[in-house]
Amino acid sequence: MLPPDLIKKIRQIQIYTKRMVSASFAGQYESVFKGRGMQFDEVRQYTPGDDIRDIDWNVTARTGQAHIKRFVEEREMTVMFAVDLSASGDFGTVNKVKNELAAEFCAVLAMAATKNNDKVGLVVFTDRIELFIPPKKGTAHVLRLIRELLYFKMPRRSTNIPGAIEYLQKVLKKRATVFVVSDFIEADFQKPLGLLNKKHDVVAVTVNDRAELDLPKVGLIEFEDAETGEIILVDTASAAFRRKFSSVGAQRLDELKTNFRMINIDSININTDKPYIQDLVRFFHMRRKRY
Repeated sequence: MLPPDLIKKIRQIQIYTKRMVSASFAGQYESVFKGRGMQFDEVRQYTPGDDIRDIDWNVTARTGQAHIKRFVEEREMTVMFAVDLSASGDFGTVNKVKNELAAEFCAVLAMAATKNNDKVGLVVFTDRIELFIPPKKGTAHVLRLIRELLYFKMPRRSTNIPGAIEYLQKVLKKRATVFVVSDFIEADFQKPLGLLNKKHDVVAVTVNDRAELDLPKVGLIEFEDAETGEIILVDTASAAFRRKFSSVGAQRLDELKTNFRMINIDSININTDKPYIQDLVRFFHMRRKRY
C-alpha cells in the first residue's frame, strides 16, 4: 500500500503533466524525436507518376507487370530514461529536491511520448543498477514509472554512470532516444556516453540546485558529502569563499557543456528553483533548426 503523501504527489504530477503536455507541446516533441526511419509496407502495381527508382524488379520480372515497393515512415520509437538517484540527488534548497525534479521532468516527457504512441522504459541507477522497467506503451505504464521514481528508497550510495551506460548497451537492442538524467558530479562518463550516442540518440539532462552555484550567507555551516559522508565546516559569511564557491560551480557546468559538445550530445539544464518547460521548449526549437 502506497503512503497517502506519495499517492498525493503522484496525482499532482499526473495533473501537472497533462496540463503541460498540450497538443502543441506533443507536436514539438514529435517533430524533434524521429522514429527509426522507413519501413517496408507493401508491393503494388506501378501506376503513372510513381518513382521508377521504387520498382521491384524481381516481382516485375516474375509477374510481367511493373510493381513498386512502398515504404512508410516508422514513427514509433523507444524512449528510455536512465535516472541517477544516488544520494547527491537527495538535495534541494528551494521548491523540491533534485530527485523529485528528475521524476517530474521524466513524467512530462514520458506523457508526450505516450501521446505519440512511443514505448517508454526506465533504468534507475546509483553505483549499481537499482531498477529496470522494459519499454512499454500506455498511460498506466507511465504512471508506474513515476511511482517507482518517487518511491525509490534512497540509500547512501555514490554514482556509477559508466556502469549504467554499459547496462543500457546490453538491454537496448534497437535504436532508442535515451535521456540520461543526473547531476553529473561523477567525472568519468565522457567516453562511454559518447559510445552510447553512436548507436542511440542520447540527451544529457543535468539537474541542479541554486545553492550549488550561489551559496547563501548564513554563517558557519557543516557541509556533508551525501555520497561519502565526509563533513567539513565552512564560513559562508566570507564573501571570498562564496565567490570562489560560485566560480567553481559555474566552471563545472561550463565544463559539462563542453564535454557534451565534444561527444556530440545534446544537453538540457534543469533547476529546482526554475520552471523547466521553457528550457525544454528551447531545446525542441534548437533541435528542429538543426535537423
